[in-house]
Amino acid sequence: MAKEPGTTDGAPEELSDLRVLKALAQPRRQQMLQHLTVHGPATSATLARALGLNTGATSYHLRELARYGFVEETEGGGGGHGRERWWRAIPGDRRFPPRSKQSAETRLVMDELNRLSYAADLELFEQLQRDSDAAPGEWADAFPYSRGTIRLTLPELRAFFEEYIALLNRYKRPDAETPADARTVLTRLLAFPAPEPTDEPPVIDKPATTDESPSSEPEATS
Repeated sequence: MAKEPGTTDGAPEELSDLRVLKALAQPRRQQMLQHLTVHGPATSATLARALGLNTGATSYHLRELARYGFVEETEGGGGGHGRERWWRAIPGDRRFPPRSKQSAETRLVMDELNRLSYAADLELFEQLQRDSDAAPGEWADAFPYSRGTIRLTLPELRAFFEEYIALLNRYKRPDAETPADARTVLTRLLAFPAPEPTDEPPVIDKPATTDESPSSEPEATS
């Protein structure tokens, strides 16, 4: 399972050290990494304003992220003061050990990290929908979406994932070669095996009261 920020800049790196995972799973750091990934380099003051924090907190979290190789200092963006420290997210193909090889404590950390990631993705998606409705433009239809089902062996699923990563990297290019009208596009892949069939009948939640008969049709409105 690969994680933000960025795609691959070389061989995949497995994050198995529990200390690193705990540092990454801190909610504020996840917010800061997301901001740097979506909006580009920023100072601690910029992050503090964007996330409603104080600069002391953002500076501390940036140092911790830098300690574990997730961010680094970079050239200033936008002609700021010379002593301002700008930070960027370091791209990388970062992966986590298979769940079957994770300790109980690692699984708890990973579950929290995934929960934060999924919630952040959904919030960004909903924000884009609201922004597109408020001010529709040429990017208002930028919602490619697919739901599918395929039958694979476990080795085939692993190969499928590697081909997906390779496809992302085909479209990755240096900033100097990126057209002026390009935008940052967030890509997410979630693939998981369907639950095994059982002999037990499915449990269907029913409303507390049902006044309609089973054969009733929705009432037409004009």
